[in-house]
Amino acid sequence: MDRRTFVLAAAATAAPAFVRAQGTPSTSSGQAWPSKPVKLVVPFTPGGTTDYVTRLVGVELAKTLGQPVIVDNKPGAGTVIGVDVVAKSPPDGSAFVTVANSFCVNQTLVRKLPYDGLRDLRPVTLMGMSEHVLATHPGSGLKTVADIVAQAKAKPGSLSYASFGSGTSAHLAGEMLKAQLGVDITHVPYKGQAPALSDLLGGQVSMMFGNWPEFRTHVQAGKLVAIGMATAKRSVYAPQIPTLAEQGVKVESNSWNGLLAPAATPDAVVQRMNAEVNKALASPAVLEAFQKGGIASLSGTPAQFAEFIQSEIARYADVIRRANITAEG
Repeated sequence: MDRRTFVLAAAATAAPAFVRAQGTPSTSSGQAWPSKPVKLVVPFTPGGTTDYVTRLVGVELAKTLGQPVIVDNKPGAGTVIGVDVVAKSPPDGSAFVTVANSFCVNQTLVRKLPYDGLRDLRPVTLMGMSEHVLATHPGSGLKTVADIVAQAKAKPGSLSYASFGSGTSAHLAGEMLKAQLGVDITHVPYKGQAPALSDLLGGQVSMMFGNWPEFRTHVQAGKLVAIGMATAKRSVYAPQIPTLAEQGVKVESNSWNGLLAPAATPDAVVQRMNAEVNKALASPAVLEAFQKGGIASLSGTPAQFAEFIQSEIARYADVIRRANITAEG
């Protein structure tokens, strides 16, 4: 799904503009919220797009919530570890988790999740989205999709691709690429985009689907080769790079992120947090950072995010089934 399709899909069911809840929100104990620091858990290592978006929004939230906002990175198990921490946190508005596509993927891909994503957590709001590019290390000699096919067939087992972790959008994109090309490419999962990108730059892995904001400077500097954008049409952020579709591969992939809270978090707290995050996304500082970084700003109501999550779970379940993807793939 490209940027335009994604934004239109999110807006298609748009309800009237969000109306901030009246009065001061409180927790189940009756205390005014927030009465203590607010933690935003990021289930990836520092340095990736989800971490970047969360920190940008966190700075703005601290100004309006009147409490410190702490970003806490808890990577591992394809984001399951960090999500589980918040799913089991007290529902008092002190902990939220920034999830990405993997949250919806894991509902199908992981057989025994330690939480129920739809029962134990509740949506707050979408925040941002980044398009994916398939990039290779210059030393690999791979510059096109045709090059990947040729080398994979000439030297079986010689190619590998990195991902942000098993079950992430980068993992599924890699498996879809393999399925369409009919070649063997070894999956190497990491605990986030930053360490995966580091190994790609070092030539430890052959290729990777990654977020354009983090890959752009490396592509421009010649440290990475952009094979193609995983978008339906050429990206407005990188119009000079051909799409994978132009090379005969129908793989569309991106990384979105949004905020969830423990399921029993009071409605008033969720509505207040939704309003403050949307306000942060509309702030000049965040808008400028997103524009420079090639990140699409998204927002909306908790109900719209809930509907989006349901549609993504269904979409990824279909992808996983069609490509026969496993968590170990």
